Amino acid sequence: MSVDVRAGKPADPSMLANIPRLMTAYYTRRPDPAVREQRIAFGTSGHRGSALASAFNEAHILAVTQAICRYRQQQGIDGPLFLGIDTHALSESAFASALEVLTANAVHVMIDDRDGYTPTPAISHAILTYNRGRANGLADGIVVTPSHNPPEDGGFKYNPPHGGPADTHVTTWIQDQANALLTDGLDMVKRIPFERARRASTTHRHDYMGAYIEDLASVVDLEVLRGAAVKLAVDPLGGAGVHYWGMIAERYHLSLTVVSEVVDPTFGFMTVDWDGKIRMDCSSPYAMQRLISLRDRFDVAWACDTDHDRHGIVARSVGLLNPNHYLAVAISYLFSHRPGWPKDAGIGKTVVSSSMIDRVVARLGRPLVEVPVGFKWFVDGLLGGSLGFGGEESAGASCLRRDGTVWTTEKDGIVLGLLAAEMTAITSRDPGDLYRELTREFGEPEYARIDAPATREQKAVLARLSPRQIRASTLAGEKITSLLTTAPGNHAPIGGLKVVTQSGWFAARPSGTEEVYKLYVESFKGRDHLYRIQEEAQAVIQTAFDEGEAK
Repeated sequence: MSVDVRAGKPADPSMLANIPRLMTAYYTRRPDPAVREQRIAFGTSGHRGSALASAFNEAHILAVTQAICRYRQQQGIDGPLFLGIDTHALSESAFASALEVLTANAVHVMIDDRDGYTPTPAISHAILTYNRGRANGLADGIVVTPSHNPPEDGGFKYNPPHGGPADTHVTTWIQDQANALLTDGLDMVKRIPFERARRASTTHRHDYMGAYIEDLASVVDLEVLRGAAVKLAVDPLGGAGVHYWGMIAERYHLSLTVVSEVVDPTFGFMTVDWDGKIRMDCSSPYAMQRLISLRDRFDVAWACDTDHDRHGIVARSVGLLNPNHYLAVAISYLFSHRPGWPKDAGIGKTVVSSSMIDRVVARLGRPLVEVPVGFKWFVDGLLGGSLGFGGEESAGASCLRRDGTVWTTEKDGIVLGLLAAEMTAITSRDPGDLYRELTREFGEPEYARIDAPATREQKAVLARLSPRQIRASTLAGEKITSLLTTAPGNHAPIGGLKVVTQSGWFAARPSGTEEVYKLYVESFKGRDHLYRIQEEAQAVIQTAFDEGEAK
């Protein structure tokens, strides 16, 4: 994986998105349903694409929203729909398109009372708060966001009444209905003009910001920060929570510096990511250079991505923490400082997250629930309290309230940032120091992810792999202890392969958007051992590809 020469440097003006051209494309380009790349495709986080590529245009949003209305009717979901957007350029227009269809279908829609932006966790919080104690008239939601994707992209995701990401059977149904509507020329889409939709009796203004912020103390100990001599900073990266942080600091009397409140649809203030693109990835050391450069001024700082469901923690001691490192620290801290949590509450992790988490969980004596990639797998556990914490290696996590009840069923970057402040104040050590302590107890793992080329046919072979097809008995000099194509925690397919030994593992899964497969590798025996696992893993995968092509 080669790093672009511009990585980590301020974006050159020539790289910035042409916003007028992008918006023109949203309204004027007509996607061709016969072209696979122009059809609606729900991945783990909804439908994403660029209007310039005819992958995220007005027609897509009209069709998806009408399909969601049909799904609500089929499922008997007749409560309000909470609608929020992030700061990507396409989000405002997609919001308008969605509201036109929702209103024409007589859906009661809750929009931001400040005409502002709404973080993904605030939508989840609003849905769960409304539905608490209700058996019918349940609410659901839509978040217009492509997460940390480049400025030219748009995204659109649906959250059912459980408040979290929709399961595959739901998104597949919506996707198929929407594509049928596209193919039929949108003839069956109901729609009214935007200004009428805004003024309609079914459109209601909701105080997302106030309700979410007022409830934050139920999940993070903010009182301990009130008098603590801890210097804190946050960089919203021009995202949906940009105006939340000032209110949080004021409401809870925090010594919190907001690095910037600039909202710019080109995101021209970002430093360039590893591949030469502008991407608001708060876990990337290249994209996070602005905040990393300030590490010596603060005890702990953090950033969130564009919809504020992901976190990036910058500690004075080490700089930007690897997401896996912070997940391990958060788990170790939370289960030692939340006496109100159920005694049998477990920890959820994805199959490609660090085994450091396994070692921490074993010491805690808690259940470990290992699931495929996708936060949707943690929803039921967080909702019912069987999971105290669920986290992904891609810097997304959430946890229970301090009393052991559900907070959000979506990733919450705001809470994970404030949690870093809480643990720093309580322990007088920042998250980087706390992770070093874990390595002294459990060893220091090396972890890496690379993208390797793979054709569409090869990706299909990888997705269908069976453990019986793997003939190797050792990996990097160690006996293979398990071959996994389903997750141990719920037996759901992982869409690839995981091979485990005593001191290391690798997992390979096809990308859903690019002609590559993702190879995750970890070793507790050092970097040379990690490289050996990488080399042998690629040989195992290549053998599977060769045999698949020979059939």
